[in-house]
Amino acid sequence: MSKIFKRVGLGILIIAILLGAGGTFYFKSYLPNTMAPKSFPQIDGEIQLEGLDAPVDVYRDEMGIPHIYATTLHDLFFAQGYIHAQDRFWQMDFWRHVGSGRLSEIVGEATLDSDIYLRTLGWRQAAEQEYANYGPETREILDAYAEGVNMYIQDKEPAEISLEYAILPLINSSYTIEPWTPVNSLTWSKAMADTLGGNWDTEIQRAILLKTLTQEQIDELFPPYPQDRPVIVPEIGGNLVSAGSQKSSVTSDFQYSDLDLEPLAEQVSALRALLGPTGSGFGSNSWAVSGSRTATGMPLLANDPHLGIQMPSIWYQIGLHCRPKTDACPYEVVGFSFAGDPGVVIGHNDRIAWGETNIGPDVMDLYIEKLNPDNPNQYEFNGQWVDFETRTETIKVNGGDPIEITVKISRHGPIVSEAIKSLKDEVDLKENPDAQPFKDKSGVDLPEHYAIALSSTAIQPSTIFEAIWDINKAQNWEDFRAAAQKWDIAAQNLLYADVDGNIGYQMPGKVPIRKNGDGRLPVPGWTDEYDWIGYIPFDELPYELNPSSGYIATANNQVNPRDYPYLITTEWAYGQRAARIVDMIENAPGKIDIPYIQSMQGDSKSLNAEVLVPVLLSLELDPSLTDVRDQFLASWDYQELADSQSAAVFEQFWWNLLTDTFADDLPEDYAPTGGGRWYEVMRHLIDQPNSPWWDDKMTDTVETRDDIFMRAFDETVMQMQKDYGKNTAKWPAWGDLHTATFENQPFGQSGIGPIEAIFNRGPFRTNGGQSIVNATGWKVGKGFFVDWLPSMRMIVDLGNLSNSVTVHTTGQSGHAYSKHYIDMADMWRNIQYYSMLWDEQAAMDNAEGHLVLTP
Repeated sequence: MSKIFKRVGLGILIIAILLGAGGTFYFKSYLPNTMAPKSFPQIDGEIQLEGLDAPVDVYRDEMGIPHIYATTLHDLFFAQGYIHAQDRFWQMDFWRHVGSGRLSEIVGEATLDSDIYLRTLGWRQAAEQEYANYGPETREILDAYAEGVNMYIQDKEPAEISLEYAILPLINSSYTIEPWTPVNSLTWSKAMADTLGGNWDTEIQRAILLKTLTQEQIDELFPPYPQDRPVIVPEIGGNLVSAGSQKSSVTSDFQYSDLDLEPLAEQVSALRALLGPTGSGFGSNSWAVSGSRTATGMPLLANDPHLGIQMPSIWYQIGLHCRPKTDACPYEVVGFSFAGDPGVVIGHNDRIAWGETNIGPDVMDLYIEKLNPDNPNQYEFNGQWVDFETRTETIKVNGGDPIEITVKISRHGPIVSEAIKSLKDEVDLKENPDAQPFKDKSGVDLPEHYAIALSSTAIQPSTIFEAIWDINKAQNWEDFRAAAQKWDIAAQNLLYADVDGNIGYQMPGKVPIRKNGDGRLPVPGWTDEYDWIGYIPFDELPYELNPSSGYIATANNQVNPRDYPYLITTEWAYGQRAARIVDMIENAPGKIDIPYIQSMQGDSKSLNAEVLVPVLLSLELDPSLTDVRDQFLASWDYQELADSQSAAVFEQFWWNLLTDTFADDLPEDYAPTGGGRWYEVMRHLIDQPNSPWWDDKMTDTVETRDDIFMRAFDETVMQMQKDYGKNTAKWPAWGDLHTATFENQPFGQSGIGPIEAIFNRGPFRTNGGQSIVNATGWKVGKGFFVDWLPSMRMIVDLGNLSNSVTVHTTGQSGHAYSKHYIDMADMWRNIQYYSMLWDEQAAMDNAEGHLVLTP
């Protein structure tokens, strides 16, 4: 992203430095009777707005969180759009450009490749079709929300909306803010669906690794979900229909060495950098504990979704209240929304609470389409040449000429690669006289000319917003399940609790049933042999209500019972977080209360360290190494706290251990990055001390497990001594290395210090780590800095909703220099909370501002 500023000169740098001195003085106008820049929201007094039916009260509490009270459905969502725009319009504007593949209009050619890819996927086209499919009530909500957004931004100069627009002319002097549309709200859900349900990068990774590794080695690097880790739904009530369940097997007989996927891998990697991380270590936690286990005798529900680090927070906390609640205006709900979208995604209403964690179902498949060598606009299907569907996209580029692309779409989905000529005809027969053109085990030639198509539920029209709004209104388990039936993309583990004492779980989503294969590798597209033949019926998706255990815990681990007849995915998180959560629930020292759940959400115990440290302690090391090892690791409790030197030593050792074990076996682009999958790989390997993986092919000796463990620890001590000296008391604690810096998009990633200083905040010393309940992610080979995190924490008390507490990462405001821009960060990193205000009197009593929106 730093390329967007490559033309910025010294004069602009000086301007940026001056702007950073106070951050506000370059707004020439201020809010009435204040010294606050006009871009900050007005939170007191009265504002007359055309289009409202009646007055709307907005109380902002001491954390800056708005509680909206309206008398009509239209006014409620109109006001939500207006308030979102007050606090977060730059974030909304940036997101809509990302989701529509229009980011180059803002920042220029640096994001052109990502725009081309996103236009190819067609998220905006799917959103437009989605809006057209919705009924009048759904459109009313989306339209009212857009009306409110536009009422806020109309007649304002860009710099009066957000500080970013004052900086933007440094790279784009002609940018014009467009009105908000309902399709803008729908488009961002496609980005989230891709992020939360995307596994095409691992399909590509497996295929590329098969060029140098055997299938058996691949299976060791992508192990199945472990038998000793918990599943979310051990049993499902009723009779499951197994007829039509898919065959689950390794997918294809291709020799993938002949398939050129590296360019596609680079594109997907760039897309991930823009949208955020995925993978087996990435996810969320939630659990519900029934009254039989709690101090109050009523359920407690906890949730902390893990998402990519950013500034401002991805979440916008809000209260939406119909006054009074009626059939015509049925909302009485508080919780977390996305700026740009109406409704509450996670939270509670007057009867139920719900949490979400990512399931990560395999809803993406790559198909190899055989192209007609005489007509590149045709592909083969079941022996016939078929024309691609096409559409033309024009991409505007700031500082450059528009780019026109033609998107091709097969029956499986958009073509996400250009035609690639197979390498099989380029074999050097002089060096390999026995080489023959490749045929797979079925005797079928790999196509000489082919392209890769993506089939994905994320690029289909959806009803997810109707699901969210129906959950917001749900009054019981039956309502909740009916709403979940509409949750068709970005499938989440939907956790439930209610004021009647029930706890429950429902898996939603369109999960494909494949005629053949298990979705782990690209498959032939020129026949229907690997096609999707439907989706798992909703009534056969896993669910449970009031389990005898008295709790339900989800942490992106396997959902379904082990004898479940359908394939949901082969890429669950590997259960480390789930196992630790279950252990803390089942072994609680007494009845569970909110403080205990807070300690659970802050738990930083590394199960990876619990497995590996005993192996290291069992080895005979040189005396100097033994002293260091015993000092830091012999009595360590495996808690990765910010003040722990032991955690810092261990994680440096883990980095070296992974690198020393696999650097000689894997391509550089696929070196281990740590996280749950690699924890599981290593957990298996330590029981095979003579496995070939341990041997370093770059040496003349044959290394064993113990050799690599000793080498890795020796390297760790040498690194620490080189960087911090031989006095171990001066070695860093984990929080000195493991820090969270919240970065604005795109200015916080500009590479220009003064501009970054205006928008970014941090670094903050942070507890936790990969595949730990307090999941602050980082990557081996990249750095110890946090790249994803618990994006908020919420604990709902179903016995007294007013006792509920929460926190999110940065602050409620998207305005740099607002007092609510970063006022939550210290609370978040220290596992502290504030009250999740519920009733109107509490909102009034704790209000720092009372704004009345009037017709």
